[in-house]
This record gives sequence, structure tokens and C-alpha cells, in this order.
Amino acid sequence: MIDLTNRWRGLAAPRFRALAAAILFAAAPAFAQHMGPDFGAKGDDSQGSIELVDPKTLRICADPNNLPFSNDKGEGFENRIAEFLAKKLGKDLAYSYYPGATGFVRNTLNAHLCDVILGMPQGNDLVQPTNPYYRTTYAIVTRAGSELDGVKSLDDPRLKEKPHRIGLVANTPPGNVLAMNGLMASVKPYALMVDTRVESSGAAMIHDLEKGDIDAALLWGPIAGYYAKHSSEKLNVTPLPETRGARMAFRIGFGVRHSDQNWKRELNTLIAQNKTELERILLDYGVPLLDESGHQIAAPR
Repeated sequence: MIDLTNRWRGLAAPRFRALAAAILFAAAPAFAQHMGPDFGAKGDDSQGSIELVDPKTLRICADPNNLPFSNDKGEGFENRIAEFLAKKLGKDLAYSYYPGATGFVRNTLNAHLCDVILGMPQGNDLVQPTNPYYRTTYAIVTRAGSELDGVKSLDDPRLKEKPHRIGLVANTPPGNVLAMNGLMASVKPYALMVDTRVESSGAAMIHDLEKGDIDAALLWGPIAGYYAKHSSEKLNVTPLPETRGARMAFRIGFGVRHSDQNWKRELNTLIAQNKTELERILLDYGVPLLDESGHQIAAPR
């Protein structure tokens, strides 16, 4: 069975690749420390603004080169969400950029250089999570018309009928299912820990799928959907179902400092009031969204 360590590391791979290891293997207090509720505050605190770096500005903690999530050109779906939230809040928008690696939270949110991370999995204590604003899953990407096109689970007998090359990011949940099905010999591995400034395991895997070097790609849903949507080939993205021994789907919320209770409540209100608009942004980027019953949410026509 998959343990919590691999579960968190696998989920974090698309977001905070090297940070995932730091969360698990470094001393937790060193990464969860904060400067106190009033550090860096400006203005009065009558509306809870004492928790914020600048009450008049929505300050986002983000990776400068990690599409489809964010980049310093404002091209990611979290950039779009940031713009949407800033407009709703009537605030200016600013970013504190730091590579998604060891020290991300410590050097951005907990250093009071910004006030919110826009994509954090539920269930970790490095930050205080808001309510989730989307639920997504790992996915299998195949070339349209290929022998594996239409595969909906890793139990599909077509994966065993003859040797197929399957792309897998190391230490992510789909690997547990492949192992249980005796398919690890078919795996072409891709690194979990990469420097997002210079490389992307997801982009490399989709490139190999396009060339025919692999026959299927197993990726975190937002990455699978984004790169498939921008591929020169017709690629199909199928969410993987929950499987015994490997959790595939996760809820994603915003992350704030543990001390920022009023700010968390304000963001929770925004999430509740703008669910449809947030989902529309995500679907526009190809993110496979699931409802609480596990059914895929269709993009609006």
C-alpha cells in the first residue's frame, strides 16, 4: 500500500518538487515557523489587515517558471486566479517569486513577502489550508488512435498484452498500481525532483509521447491536461480512478500562515461565492476536475 510519504511527495511533484522532500525529511518546525501576526503590517487592523503584508495589495507567493500553475509572465492558471481574486477584493496585485524548491514557503509566505499560495493540497501542516477550490487526480495520456487509446485504468489488460513503454514520475501514486500489476518493467522513469527554472518532467514526458518513445504518460492531472491541450499531436487525457492501495485524487486549496485566521475566512468566502468562475479558469487550462462523487466535471459548451 502507498504510504503517506509517497502520497504527499507524489502530489507535490508538480508544485514543489524539491520542497516535497524537505517537508517530509527536514525538521517540521524549521519550515513551519512564522514571524507573528503583525510582522510587516501596514495600516489599521480593523478588518484583519494586520495579518497582511499590505492590506491594499493581494500579494501572491508563486514559482516564476512552473506552467501550467504560474510563471513570471502571468501565463499560468494561478496567475489568472490571482487576477480574478484581486479584482473581487478591489486590490492591486503583486507577486513574490521563488523557485518551487526547498525553502519556498520559508522564503515567501513565512517571510511575510506575500500572503497566499494558490495551490496547496489538503492535509499538510506546512501552511494553513483554506477550503478546497478544486479536486483533481492523476491521469493517463495516450495518443489518439493508438493501441492504448481508451485505456481508463491501470488494470486494463491492454497494458499487459505486449510490451508498452509507460512514462512515470518517480515516487508518484500511479507507480504503486503499476507495481501491483507487474508493470514496472515497462516504466520509463522521470525525475520527481527537478529545478523548475530549467526543466519540466511533465513537458519532457509529453514530448516523448508525441515522438512515440513512450506509449502512455502518467501525470498529475493539471500538468497532463495542460500539455496535452498544447500538443501538436491529438492526445487524450483520462482521469485515473481511485484504486486499492493508491489514492489518485486530491483536494487543492489556498495556503496561508497559521496565524492568519481572518484572511483565511475571507478567502473561504471568496471560494464559496465564486466556485463556478474558478472552475471555468481551471477547465480552460485543461485541468481534469472531479466532483465529490468522483465524476469528471465537464467544460462548459
